Amino acid sequence: MEANSKLPEDVMEALKKSLDVEESELGKSILQEIIENDNIAYCEGVPMCQDTGMATVFVELGQDATIVGGSLTDAINRGVSKGYREGYLRKSVDRKPLFERVNTGDNTPAIIHVDVVPGDKLRIVVAPKGAGSENMCALRMLKPADGVDGVKRFILDTVRNAGGNPCPPIIVGVGIGGNFEKVALMAKKALLRSIGSRNSDSRYAALEEELLKMINDTGIGPQGLGGRVTALDVHIEYMPTHIASLPVACAIQCHAARHGEVILG
Repeated sequence: MEANSKLPEDVMEALKKSLDVEESELGKSILQEIIENDNIAYCEGVPMCQDTGMATVFVELGQDATIVGGSLTDAINRGVSKGYREGYLRKSVDRKPLFERVNTGDNTPAIIHVDVVPGDKLRIVVAPKGAGSENMCALRMLKPADGVDGVKRFILDTVRNAGGNPCPPIIVGVGIGGNFEKVALMAKKALLRSIGSRNSDSRYAALEEELLKMINDTGIGPQGLGGRVTALDVHIEYMPTHIASLPVACAIQCHAARHGEVILG
């Protein structure tokens, strides 16, 4: 419930700073309305967007922690159900994707990713993500010979094809390496990083900044109506991959970059 009504401070600050960068009067007006909308959502405890998303949950389970009293997955889904019902959040999950588009009624099941980490704590990050931005995400299995230029072309093409559909200004998460399924997860996780943070590898950090400039040079602008501020940031995560592969994923997040977390134990 909190994640849907309270925009993280780093995102709000980035939106405010973008007013100084935006040259389009219409773009400035849109950014001001986004900021006002998010402030109202925070003060009144109501969703900042009518699409309250599908709940994506990232779990870091300490290897020395013990879960008692039942299934962790079931507990998370009960929490999601309770939050969406008691918070009067829109239920947007259909039971079967192809032949039976019947709503589950409580926004479950959540998408749950569990990493086992050192320690005895349980960290849960809830990231509701709407379909407008999710539908614009893309993955490409490039060849190693495509190199840096191939990655740039893919990211720029994905953002251009998305246009105003994901409600810019957007945040772009990029995954590079791994394999087919892992690269998409890296891109999605990259969206959780703080605005302005940079990859610890200087080469990837420079690529983040270059891509951010290239995306903002497209002129797509706030809500796709033209301007300088198309993206608030680009975050890249990478890992080793097969000698014959260059997997790349582009996860696009709308300006309602919502997430909340709790640490237990």
